[in-house]
Amino acid sequence: MAQFATHDRGVSGTTTHSGTAPGAGTRSRTHSWEPPVGYAAAGDHTGLELARMSLDGRLPEAPICGTLGFRLVGAEEGRAVFEGDPGEHLFNPMGTVHGGFMATLLDSALGTAVLTALPAGRAYTTVQLGVHLVRPVFATTPTLRCEGRTVHVGRTTATAEARVVGAEDGRLYAHGTTTCAVFPVPGAV
Repeated sequence: MAQFATHDRGVSGTTTHSGTAPGAGTRSRTHSWEPPVGYAAAGDHTGLELARMSLDGRLPEAPICGTLGFRLVGAEEGRAVFEGDPGEHLFNPMGTVHGGFMATLLDSALGTAVLTALPAGRAYTTVQLGVHLVRPVFATTPTLRCEGRTVHVGRTTATAEARVVGAEDGRLYAHGTTTCAVFPVPGAV
């Protein structure tokens, strides 16, 4: 039985197809990640500094990024951009990419946008996520780009909105909103 190994776009791992030709037989997918570093362990940095530290490799990316095949590609105050690569490993029973992939991509961009607006010593967690899926995503859909922007960032709550579009053609695939709780970083000194 022949084995075919390919590297998913931008994912730190491989997808292996076994059978006589690519696409035939059983597939497997593996990836590696660095242990996550909590904000308290990262030191006294603003949220924007933490996002930029992740961008330039001083902090490891969140393990969920490698698991699902997306990555942080941009951050500025009140704005975060992720890109994600669809694939059949994300399929639901209908033969399209599961909506949970889109929801996770949106949640990541929304939350990181909030993070970039937080001062040192503050953290957030999602308490509400609204997702609107407007176009199906297939294994052959090119890279998706999700940009999140804050709407309000206060002492205890924050809101943001985001859109998922085709990175090449700008076609809208999904949009969403979040409400986040804002609180002191646990374990911060």
